Amino acid sequence: MDDLANLIDVAKTERSRQKRLRVHCCTSTGCRAASSEAVLTSLQDTIKTEGLEDEVEAIGVGCMGFCGRGPLVEIEPSAWLDPAFQGDKPLENEQLYEEVKPEQAASIITALKGGTATAVKGNPQHPFFARQMKIVREFSGRIDPERIEEYIAVGGYRSLYKAVYEMTPAEVVDEITRSGLRGRGGGGYPTGLKWATVAKMTGDQKYVICNGDEGDPGAFMDRSVLESDPHLVLEGMAIAGYAVGANHGFIYVRAEYPLAIQRLQKAIQQAKKYGLLGSQIFDSMFDFKVDIRIGAGAFVCGEETALIQSIEGGRGNPQPRPPYPAQSGLWDCPTLINNVETFGNIAPIIHRGGDWYAGIGTEKSKGTKIFALTGKIRNNGLIEVPMGITLRDIVEDMGGGVPEGDIKAVQTGGPSGGCIPVSLLDTPVDYDSLVAIGSMMGSGGMVVMDDTTNMVEVAKFYMEFCKEESCGKCIPCRAGTVQLYDMLTHLLSQQATEDDLIKLEELCRMVKETSLCGLGMSAPNPVLSTLRYFHDEYEALLKTPAFSSS
Repeated sequence: MDDLANLIDVAKTERSRQKRLRVHCCTSTGCRAASSEAVLTSLQDTIKTEGLEDEVEAIGVGCMGFCGRGPLVEIEPSAWLDPAFQGDKPLENEQLYEEVKPEQAASIITALKGGTATAVKGNPQHPFFARQMKIVREFSGRIDPERIEEYIAVGGYRSLYKAVYEMTPAEVVDEITRSGLRGRGGGGYPTGLKWATVAKMTGDQKYVICNGDEGDPGAFMDRSVLESDPHLVLEGMAIAGYAVGANHGFIYVRAEYPLAIQRLQKAIQQAKKYGLLGSQIFDSMFDFKVDIRIGAGAFVCGEETALIQSIEGGRGNPQPRPPYPAQSGLWDCPTLINNVETFGNIAPIIHRGGDWYAGIGTEKSKGTKIFALTGKIRNNGLIEVPMGITLRDIVEDMGGGVPEGDIKAVQTGGPSGGCIPVSLLDTPVDYDSLVAIGSMMGSGGMVVMDDTTNMVEVAKFYMEFCKEESCGKCIPCRAGTVQLYDMLTHLLSQQATEDDLIKLEELCRMVKETSLCGLGMSAPNPVLSTLRYFHDEYEALLKTPAFSSS
């Protein structure tokens, strides 16, 4: 593809191809597990038998978000026929169906001709949808992730063209810096500062790495983005390569995500075919190729230095820092590492501007964040919300609260995060506010617990995960997580004393302060947060109950 005119031609051709009505069927992993592929086949077959091929098309799309109600089927008029369509809000005459069974799919199509649909009708204006603000997931569930033409038709790769032909690398870095975007992988490091550091490094070779090694229990945000809109991530990586002076990128994905890997492979091939990856992109002097590396399921490889070791073919062990990857990373070259969601924000920022993005969220936490809302909650699935929204708004309004009983706690940040009690549900969801109450943003897992939950059991669950996933390189994490797990087991057997509780907290502090990498440093967080907010549950398990002086 030589220039912008060709890109626009592809978009026009794709738009003219699309039918007046589009029937979207989610074909991401969650809905596939509930037979959505059979639902899609039935939809497509019924369109043919009813003679609606000229008016209606049924396509497989990415995740629509309401994962607990899948398979989801949505009918909407082609976006190009509605001038008010902005991509982030449902169309007024949109129809949604939930938990669609293959035998119900045909009735959805016949209902277009006056029949009655037997599938359960959903509400596109439900708070679960209406309170979202989609940037990364703007077109997730609306385009076919396996057709690059659909991505181009909604403006895909225009930001890459803008960066290459209308901006210098330094201007791209400045735009990302101005946006206030922080890394969405958990640490929240300023993205623009990281890019600027890599950009100023000298050397003939630099690399860009997309960290897709998502391993938190209850988290599936990155998987969904890769399955639903792989070209958005590829475009963000290419823009990053141009900005920092890199010509080679790697996407590191868990082997447990076969559909994401399959769609990424197809997306890379398509982008190469159109000249959007590879040599002389847009007939310029900019080259950028992307390769996939498949991880073997080690949670520790989400840590950037361990990830680098794995890509190089070694064992995924964290390395001491400095030097940081931005200075000496993959094969000792300057390396930019961001996670999937971070790269998913890049093209929208370049398209709309850093000031636009900075106008969303809070003073220190800009933009939106994707969360996997799971656990004891009525409405579970993926949400993308502006930073600063409260936990209560997410859990009670969007999530609908717990099915039975009362909300007890919300766990954020996965094994690295903490358990937040119901009394703190009015806390804003942003980086600093969550850290202040003993948790963290993490990559975006959010697990809701009701009043039947044993919080000591929860702490033990996460500690078991951390001890199993520890690489074993440093003693504090290797031995400390095992001892913490054993102490929690001893406590749950009601054989512990008050002194054991004191030792438990002391050991948590030691592991947190002396471990080599983020896994060990954050592993005690679920224990510390439950000790802080649910201390009575620990005391209730003591062999000799603690007595007060009152």
